[in-house]
Amino acid sequence: MNAPLSPQRLQAPAPPTGMHPDEWAQRQQLAACYRVFALLGWTEMIYNHITLRLSDSVSGGEKQFLINPFGLHYSEVTASNLVKIDLQGRVLDGSRYPVNPAGFVVHGAIHEGLPEAHCVMHTHTTAGVAVACVQGGLQQSNFYSAQLHNMVGYHDFEGITVHAEEGPRLVNNIRGKPAVILRNHGLLAYGQTLPQTFAILWTLQRACEIQLATLSMGPAIPVTEEAAIKSSRDALQFSPTHGAGQDVFDALVRQVERLDSSYQH
Repeated sequence: MNAPLSPQRLQAPAPPTGMHPDEWAQRQQLAACYRVFALLGWTEMIYNHITLRLSDSVSGGEKQFLINPFGLHYSEVTASNLVKIDLQGRVLDGSRYPVNPAGFVVHGAIHEGLPEAHCVMHTHTTAGVAVACVQGGLQQSNFYSAQLHNMVGYHDFEGITVHAEEGPRLVNNIRGKPAVILRNHGLLAYGQTLPQTFAILWTLQRACEIQLATLSMGPAIPVTEEAAIKSSRDALQFSPTHGAGQDVFDALVRQVERLDSSYQH
């Protein structure tokens, strides 16, 4: 179940007429996340995607998800202009906005093939793409990569992700590995909730940033297998029993709201 933003902080407009309150809450949460990405500089013009699978109370058990309208910058995304689509990319809410085919091909395949993937995030940050392009990928050499021990999956570059036949290969390569490096391409994360997915992606992004900085100075000191196992076990920000990133995500949303709360509409 995707947790809504804490009600004591979010005093947003009521759902539009005819919209299920759960869908409105999930739209607000996802729109907030797009603004958080913009705040952090994790944007790529109008490209890349964060998708959220709608809860069964909204979809009636069908696999439907929300995605950003193609053509808008992340800073322009709001709860009402997010687009509801199915696994084939068909628009379900009458939105006037188009959807980027690369979004529903990759994200749709993951939402369909991995039951635990209620949220999927993809970025092209400089550090993320750089590590995705280097031989060997992410090194076990820093505080952040150690927390992702045995959590990182890889998928080889096959070109721009607009061909549906790539989906099953992608899913097979990343199954059970929620922190993903798309070789020669960028980073991706999936999780049971949006805050958990954000915590995974943020940790992966930081690991790449530190690796990029470290290798500019020389060889890195490797983290031992024992220390990495211990670090990943102690990384409570991923665990549902310890909030799964909710507190961190909420703190960033508060920053967004101090600057611009229009995402709520």
